[in-house]
Amino acid sequence: MKMRILGTTFLFFAVFAVSFSSPAQNNPSDTLLFGKLTDPSGYGVGNVKITAQLEHRPNAHLSSATSTEDGSYLLALPPGHYHVHFQHASFVARDFILDFAAAEHRSLDIRLQIERVSENVVVTANAQPQEIDRTPAPVDIIGSQEIQQRQAVSLPDLLSTQTGLNIARTGPIGGLATVFLDGGDSSFTKVLIDGVPVNEPGGDLNFSNLTLDNVDKVEIVHGAESALYGTDAMSGVIQLFSHTGSTRIPELNLFAEGGSFSSARGGAQISGLVDKFDYSVAGSYLGTDGEGVNDAFLNRGFAGNVGYSFSDSNQLRLTVRSNASFAGTPGQTLFGPSFTDPTAYDDLRQLSASLSWNFLTGSHWVHRITAVESRILDTAGFPDFDFFATDQFNRAGFFEQSTYSFRRGAATAGYQYEVENAFPSNLSGVHARRNNQAGFLDARWAPVSRLTLSAGARAEDNTNFGTRVVPRVGAVYALHYSKGLLGDTRAKVSYGQGIEEPTVFESFSSDPCNPGDPSLRPERSRTINAGVDQYFSDDRFRISAGYFTSQFRDLINQEVGPPNPICFSGNEMLFFNTDLSRARGVNWSGEAHLNHWLLLKGNYSYDDTRVLAAVASAPAIEQPGNHLLRRPVNSGHLWLNANYRRFNFNLAGYFTGVRTDSDFDGFGLTRNPGYARFDVATSYNFGRGFSFYGRVTNLLDKQYQDAIGFPALGRDFRLGMNYRFGGRN
Repeated sequence: MKMRILGTTFLFFAVFAVSFSSPAQNNPSDTLLFGKLTDPSGYGVGNVKITAQLEHRPNAHLSSATSTEDGSYLLALPPGHYHVHFQHASFVARDFILDFAAAEHRSLDIRLQIERVSENVVVTANAQPQEIDRTPAPVDIIGSQEIQQRQAVSLPDLLSTQTGLNIARTGPIGGLATVFLDGGDSSFTKVLIDGVPVNEPGGDLNFSNLTLDNVDKVEIVHGAESALYGTDAMSGVIQLFSHTGSTRIPELNLFAEGGSFSSARGGAQISGLVDKFDYSVAGSYLGTDGEGVNDAFLNRGFAGNVGYSFSDSNQLRLTVRSNASFAGTPGQTLFGPSFTDPTAYDDLRQLSASLSWNFLTGSHWVHRITAVESRILDTAGFPDFDFFATDQFNRAGFFEQSTYSFRRGAATAGYQYEVENAFPSNLSGVHARRNNQAGFLDARWAPVSRLTLSAGARAEDNTNFGTRVVPRVGAVYALHYSKGLLGDTRAKVSYGQGIEEPTVFESFSSDPCNPGDPSLRPERSRTINAGVDQYFSDDRFRISAGYFTSQFRDLINQEVGPPNPICFSGNEMLFFNTDLSRARGVNWSGEAHLNHWLLLKGNYSYDDTRVLAAVASAPAIEQPGNHLLRRPVNSGHLWLNANYRRFNFNLAGYFTGVRTDSDFDGFGLTRNPGYARFDVATSYNFGRGFSFYGRVTNLLDKQYQDAIGFPALGRDFRLGMNYRFGGRN
């Protein structure tokens, strides 16, 4: 109470001083707009830029001010009808239309909301959104501007050039696409879309048809994060964030393009803000004949994000995303016609939805209640063999978390309940179900201004493996503060443990030759990350270096079981927790703003993986001492962006070294050569909302394969037109 009285008294004297300052500074008839800007926890926000301009007068004088460290601000204006704008990189911008009378003194206090899609804010690595310089875990953020400039269409296209990330595709277009993060298996990365987990039970996910429609931001968190997200988050988490409408005049975006392989793509997006209701809806269509036999691909996507604000501290939000694709799957065509299937296909449909309610109780308590659901329906057809298999997976649940914020930190407690259902065809129609629940605690504390500490733990109760507790801890320390030639220096370290539940097949299979085992233990990981971020020349240059080491334990594999005459091999194959592996290496990344229109980004990853223990019956390449499959030791990427006036140009180069792989067909191929690939994307803005764009992927028509036997797509060019209308306040 004393602090509030002192703050009010200070603000009164500030207004009094401005009101009676010399005529050279202010006109006696000026309006005074003043108040305090606070974050969701009720604490002041400094460095917010406040601008005011006469409404419908774009050439009128622009008045501005900046909030102080405690969030107070003061702005003197001539009387009139004004558009007032509040802007901070880490918070959602706020706009007001206000009428001011002569000599009026008006108070306007605003509670600002964290801008979840800001490139300065990390959402996925924390229980509550937090600025990136206070986040211990290594995080890569891809913002909307980079997505648009690179003209990325699908999520794999965007991820393939990120630090420590490798993509494996079994086909040029539409084939199975999987992700390996920092040496972990393809099922060890949890994927969220607006908070909805979309992995199949057991962690598997086909990325091939996930488009970037209505996506404003992608976050990639490195390291085990099961303390926050439970199963699947063994080596990292990837989350997509949908665009949120924010303009009173709706923004409409239409695009159409065509190119090689008889490809055609089109779509639309509309977003806006009507009083307390915001909306953003997008849809797209892609069709291509592909490069070879049975290589056609058809993909349709829809995404929606709508919200309603009852007040600044009480919001309701619904997000929906749907992708449906039909792809020809010709197989390992590089091995010849006998390995090519001209009729096989994969029909993949994915749906995710969430309904969340965010509200405050008191000045320090923030709550979020969310209901989520995701569905996957995957049909693989082989008409030549009269064989069709349909797998159906569903995850549904809800979670609640409450956060108490105090001056130097916050503490969060949460509870999650999830039901997993599956109808895999290889279970002969058996319905598999798991009911899981978890509780977690997470906290952060900044005992001094330079140091941020974080710690948390989760107790996961799974139908199959019982209860497991997984912790995490981390720290960020600012070694040096400066905006000069040698800028800020930050050191960070984090430790986390991860768990992965068995797949539905591994737990529930009723196949007598491959029986499931409900008593399987979860696969486990523990990861240490340590790194340094160094900035130079007023943050125009950045270099980041990080070391990681992970151990993966209790990995599930199959061993030869008792004899069974009905089995093809003569024996049953039984699941066991037997394998052990590790990954360690270094991730480097850098960013250079060479001038106001030229940007250079790059990264390099050294990822030394090893099999430490395996079943005796495993193939030779999976025996101890070998590198893990499809994870290159060396990989890197360079991206050059020139944004000069109406012209935008992008050149991206990606390289990967030799990878251990297998043809799985008895040829004995275990080495997949490295390669380098270059992509170009460019656009020109004609004005009045019209722009022309074009891109070429695999510019030099490099012949390579992400998985042995499956050729990558050759040179592919697209030309298109984009029209944008509105999008103003």
